[in-house]
Amino acid sequence: MDLLLGIFSAFGLSASAGLNAYIPLFTIAVVAHYTNWFKLNPPYDALGNPWIMVLLGILIIIEFLADKLPAFNHINDLLQTFVRPVAGAIVFAASAKVLTGVSPLISLACGLIIAGGVHVAKSAVVRPAVTATTGGVGNIPVSIAEDFLSTFTSILAVIVPVMVAFILVVFTTLFFWWRWRRSQARI
Repeated sequence: MDLLLGIFSAFGLSASAGLNAYIPLFTIAVVAHYTNWFKLNPPYDALGNPWIMVLLGILIIIEFLADKLPAFNHINDLLQTFVRPVAGAIVFAASAKVLTGVSPLISLACGLIIAGGVHVAKSAVVRPAVTATTGGVGNIPVSIAEDFLSTFTSILAVIVPVMVAFILVVFTTLFFWWRWRRSQARI
């Protein structure tokens, strides 16, 4: 069961990193530093350093503000195209302690692909649709919702990994169902 929970946690955290790179890193750092619920093995235990946690907190604030300002949000998304997949790779490898028999490169690749996929869906599908349909007015509420979802998913990934897996399956199913319905409406 620990294997399954560790994998769900890794997937949930890396998906969360696709929305906001620093929230899942900060979440596992705080939980690993202040509780025994989550153990970070070297070299990822450096995340639990108080100075690193302060830095992550500052980066969360910077990303939060940059994503709410018109024009800066597009620059931020462009920069985050490189940062979010790397953050996803780090949180996947750090939380997939059950995969220690597997090459760390496989863990890093899984996190990179998951976070990168979520980021691409966000920045290439969701955000352009929101901008086009609302004239950009909807970007701030959507950004706030993304930050909330990233925080919520990160916390759940640490505390209740099975619930995260269920939520990811439901959201993925709903997304593909919505896309299918949209394609059927065009026919």
